[in-house]
Amino acid sequence: MDRRRFLTALGCSAAAHPLITPVAMAQGPWDNRLVVIILRGGMDGIDAFRPVGDPNFARYRPKLNSKGALDLDGYWSLHPSLAPLFPLWQAGEMGFVPAVSTPYRGKRSHFEGQDLLEAGGPLPIGADPDGWLNRMIQTVPGLSADIAYSVGDTPARTLDGKAPVSQWSPGVHVGLNPHSSRLLGMIYENDPMFHAAAQDAIEMASVARADVGTSEEIDEAMQSEDMMGMMGGSVPKGNHVEVAKFAAARLLGPTRIASFSLSGWDTHGNQDFAIKRPLKSLAETILTLRAGLGPIWEKTGVLCMTEFGRTARQNGTQGTDHGTGGAMLYAGGALRGGRVGGPFPGLAEANLYDRRDIMPMADIRAHAAWVMHGLFGLGTSDLERNVFPGLDLGDNPELVL
Repeated sequence: MDRRRFLTALGCSAAAHPLITPVAMAQGPWDNRLVVIILRGGMDGIDAFRPVGDPNFARYRPKLNSKGALDLDGYWSLHPSLAPLFPLWQAGEMGFVPAVSTPYRGKRSHFEGQDLLEAGGPLPIGADPDGWLNRMIQTVPGLSADIAYSVGDTPARTLDGKAPVSQWSPGVHVGLNPHSSRLLGMIYENDPMFHAAAQDAIEMASVARADVGTSEEIDEAMQSEDMMGMMGGSVPKGNHVEVAKFAAARLLGPTRIASFSLSGWDTHGNQDFAIKRPLKSLAETILTLRAGLGPIWEKTGVLCMTEFGRTARQNGTQGTDHGTGGAMLYAGGALRGGRVGGPFPGLAEANLYDRRDIMPMADIRAHAAWVMHGLFGLGTSDLERNVFPGLDLGDNPELVL
């Protein structure tokens, strides 16, 4: 639906509340599930997961070393705002890879970095701007998807492409009861200008009504004693929670892949305060997925990926600047958590990239590829040739159980 038809459809409906971040979905023949969350803005990996065992960490970051971090293994500590995820670490359902990146180097532009991350690599000039998840779906013939919707200003580009997928924003609420739907259809049945828009509004309202029961079940699951304990005794609210609830509801059915984004990670100033909100939202998102998926969580992998990391040293405004190597957080009952999923080069100046950034030790695309190999049985040749053209997979990090 293009923007004009969408706005017209909203004019025919009772109410709407647009959500900036859409959710993209795809069905598949597999039993496992994959959720890819793009952390827009460049998450500071060594703030989320702090290498406190390196003496340079406190020296480089005297104002970015707040108290309350949770010890993970004697070397790494978990940021206090991610504390709700600590039980998942203990249960082997959450881990991280500390020094990964795409091949993007040099300019450190959010736009270029995000484009490369979501496309899965540099695309040839004139090539279709498809995403790596969509190319993965294209390797399996005969897949189907629900009716496609694109709502919001920031599409989930990881699933852009020729393969059929479904796009939807749970923040769009179209209030049409069955009687109003019939009336709307009758009014505009013979109107060539508004007929298509009216049908779109009716279909959107139908999808929204079909989701109510599952959403209520997820709300109930989030209020269990176990989840309430991890969430600090209160049910989280916000757009990120609604996105996660919607994704979980679809993944309980035939949907197998979901992708969406969380923003707010560009922490140039006062990072000790500024990073708390996005970290808290990320923790709530993952726990909402876990509660909503129930037993399906054991078949699920969640990858949280960012376009680049940040500088090793704090800057003059007690923040950090655009860097290179960053961390990938992963979660889910299908993945091997409770551990650090890759090597870390340390913070000695000689080991930094350009003597300022975390040195990447692995290609983040390879970790995503190995997860898809383990969850969906995709061949390594397809992953290197079609999903991530030109990628060298290297050794299997064995993130999948």
